Amino acid sequence: MATSEYTPISCALHSEYELAIMHKKRLRLRWQDGDQMHNLDITPVDLTTRDNAEFLLGKNESGQPVEIRLDKILGIND
Repeated sequence: MATSEYTPISCALHSEYELAIMHKKRLRLRWQDGDQMHNLDITPVDLTTRDNAEFLLGKNESGQPVEIRLDKILGIND
């Protein structure tokens, strides 16, 4: 799935995702997937690493699984 080289995110931002997972805090995320922009409320569930990239795993408002590559997230709660 990783179509381009992964750019690591800051430790502070990674910690923010970890805290949101621990507290089951809903996040409004804006990210780009190819040519498509997304704005979605996500309940984060876990962080994972695959293919030399990190991903946020979560659920959308209807409970469907969502996977977002961390370096593709452009904004949180904006």
